[in-house]
Amino acid sequence: MSEILISPGVLAIENDQSQITSLPVQAGAALVGPTVKGKINVPTLVTTYSEYLSNFGSTFTSASENYTFLTSISAYNYFQNGGTSLLVTRVVSSSVDFAPASSSFVSASLGLLGTAFVLETLSPGIIMNSTSTETSGSLASGSADNYRWQIVSPSTSSGVFSLVIRQGNDNSRNPSILETFTNLSLDPKAPNYIARIIGDQTITVQGSGASVYLQVTGSYPNASRYVRVKSVNLKTPDYFDNNGLPKSQFTGSIPLAGSGSFGSGTGDNVKNGMKLYNEITNTDTQGLVGDSYTVALNLLSNPNEFRYNIISVPGLTIDSYPTPIGTLITNVENRGDVIAVIDPSLYGSTVAATVANAASQDSSYAASYWPWCQTTDPNTGQLVWVPASTIIPGVYAYTDKVSEPWFAPAGINRGGLGTVRQVERKLTQTDKDNLYTGKINPLATLPGRGVVVYGQKTLQTKSSALDRVNVRRLLISLKSYISQIADNLVFEQNTAATRNQFLSQVNPYLDSVQQRQGLYAFKVVMDDTNNTPDVIDRNELRGQIYLQPTKTAEFIYLDFNVTPTGASFPA
Repeated sequence: MSEILISPGVLAIENDQSQITSLPVQAGAALVGPTVKGKINVPTLVTTYSEYLSNFGSTFTSASENYTFLTSISAYNYFQNGGTSLLVTRVVSSSVDFAPASSSFVSASLGLLGTAFVLETLSPGIIMNSTSTETSGSLASGSADNYRWQIVSPSTSSGVFSLVIRQGNDNSRNPSILETFTNLSLDPKAPNYIARIIGDQTITVQGSGASVYLQVTGSYPNASRYVRVKSVNLKTPDYFDNNGLPKSQFTGSIPLAGSGSFGSGTGDNVKNGMKLYNEITNTDTQGLVGDSYTVALNLLSNPNEFRYNIISVPGLTIDSYPTPIGTLITNVENRGDVIAVIDPSLYGSTVAATVANAASQDSSYAASYWPWCQTTDPNTGQLVWVPASTIIPGVYAYTDKVSEPWFAPAGINRGGLGTVRQVERKLTQTDKDNLYTGKINPLATLPGRGVVVYGQKTLQTKSSALDRVNVRRLLISLKSYISQIADNLVFEQNTAATRNQFLSQVNPYLDSVQQRQGLYAFKVVMDDTNNTPDVIDRNELRGQIYLQPTKTAEFIYLDFNVTPTGASFPA
């Protein structure tokens, strides 16, 4: 159809201006530490506490007592306070050999002499072993943290069977089903091939030092949250002949109906005498040492693979584990989109020693809180002492939930610690003054209010806007959002149209931040003044963003003037 009118008439033209620009990815928190189970040194995203428990477990037993790792208590507090996504990385002792548990599935015709396929647990460790004789429909060694399997409805006529993954502590009368995979096949050409449906990939850490990375091996992504296909030994390619009948050489490959368990897992991060809660020392933090965290911290330094805006490592303190703490701070500074919550001292430290510990660090990408807190273990119900970094990510999450990241995560409105019974010591005004002067955010006990975060300084020594947590978190939010917008412009034409596309998205966003009390003023420059011909010839696109972040009222002075009777008040 012609786009112009030659003779009189009406031309209706469609202009599609409805293209929707996808919103940048929103990041949550990251948590590094020991857990009962779970993949080792593989950051795993969970969105609820129940999902956390399913992946990483809850309690463990040591010397006949039940305990909970600080990682679990921190995850609970984070989700309880409105957190929506948590990137959890399990760490274990590098001196212990961990391997997953596995189980072989017997074929119909060969019986014990033939293994159709082998499954193994995604989580390594002896805790995954549930091997034992089934008695009255249950496993003596089965627990809530390991699994059992069941083959249902095997059919040699159709060449399929179903697999059920059950919780290890259930029984046949009351099965606790975790996952069900129906109509599985051993035919690698079939769309319902077992490895394709369940997954067969493994993730291992490669490299060393700061250059570590995760390598994936296997053909099919893991759809199961609990197991993977380790091998298929009796494959049935083209199960049916030209008449549509099953081939006799393959019918015996179908596994027998029945149930079983997993075994041969190795590795345990629970040992007698391990130091937990307030007993953590500079040589034993929940059964680990500082070097146990190095690989996980270096993996999380990659902003292209892992997105988060808060990170904590409860159990590590500046005074006892300065090397991994230094690694953590260096990594978040290099990323530029994360703030680290760091504990300055072990339990029982003094104000002076705590301030001295904080003085050894200088970064606007880290914040420190003190003293330690007593809280209820959500899994055992016991009162336990935990470092502040176990609780503070939940305060950040609550601040984001009820206001914005650029509001101070402190004070009565947003800094109340409802899950904290008491702190290690009640701070005097002099204590709070010394701590705040020394870049430590006090956890104050207020009459009728309980324990409240009463500071929001970063560990930056220089006095500037970035020595406050709310300003640092503002910059993290803005840089993350705007950088993701700019990602869409890479390899686009360096023209005024491209620059205007950037401005048309950034200016409204910053205006909304200003309206939500994040900025006093802002200005974005991306035009011919900073994109001169020589800049364009170097294939560069430059933008300048000027910000005036809002400040918080931390020091309020009220003058009460007593006047004689009959005196008039000033207008």
